[in-house]
Amino acid sequence: MRLGLVITYILIATPGVFAQQQATYSQYMFNGLAINPAYAGHHDALSATILGRIQSLGVDGAPETQTFSIHTPLLKEKFSVGLLFIRDKIGVIDQMSFNASYAYRIKLSEKARLSFGLQAGFGSYNAEYSKLIMPPNTVDPVFSGDVKSSRPNFGFGIFFHNEKLYAGISLPHLVNNVFDRSADFVTVQQDKPIILNAGYVVTLSKTFKLKPNMLLKVVNGRTVEFDFNLNLLIDEVLWLGASIKTINAVNIIFDVQLTNQFRWGYSYSITMNSFRQADLGSHELMLNYRFNYPKEAIINPRHF
Repeated sequence: MRLGLVITYILIATPGVFAQQQATYSQYMFNGLAINPAYAGHHDALSATILGRIQSLGVDGAPETQTFSIHTPLLKEKFSVGLLFIRDKIGVIDQMSFNASYAYRIKLSEKARLSFGLQAGFGSYNAEYSKLIMPPNTVDPVFSGDVKSSRPNFGFGIFFHNEKLYAGISLPHLVNNVFDRSADFVTVQQDKPIILNAGYVVTLSKTFKLKPNMLLKVVNGRTVEFDFNLNLLIDEVLWLGASIKTINAVNIIFDVQLTNQFRWGYSYSITMNSFRQADLGSHELMLNYRFNYPKEAIINPRHF
């Protein structure tokens, strides 16, 4: 059964077989640069985030994702720059991407800004199909040869925020990259998703605040993924939240502001389909550190 699950993951992530997939996150509302280059500099400080995700724990070859991002504002916060590294591994398929981001920020009012972001970099695709263990006396031309190649990438995004609201749209992959194989009828094509996300903070009392978030991802005009999340903030320190995904998953999120500079987050995902009988859920850990925390940010902490 586990072999069947691994092959299913591979068929989803490869051609003929579909395309190279955009990495999935549960804590996207706290890791904005991973989905939108215009998010760069939003923390008004030099900010670094490490995120690790293990999907379907207990299933051999299940997806694993590691992300590192760092970004900072420049020149009195009018410009921002950032770097983003992502590694996404599914079975014998290992994908990596590296992007540099640039954002131009327009100050609409004391608490509102509109940012336009660009990113450029490259992505690599390494599929070692020769390592697959196939059934005896079986020869499948689709999995007969390995794939190893790199391609450039460009992306674009827009991000708006004020004290209580944020909204963004991004196209992280604008180039129609194709990772070819020797067989003409088999290709690996990179997805071109359109990502929209938004959130709003509602003050319930001095102690409690509620923040609904949503993310809509449309992949190549055919696949639609929707995520609705609700987070409760307690005393400006502890976030407790839950998400529902249209890909049949439920997420539980726990996030704590340990200090003014250090933030720690964890999420647990439960698959609500036939895979649930074979895996032990998905786990995602996030660490964020802001190296230069301005005084005004301490008085008015970022809620996203």
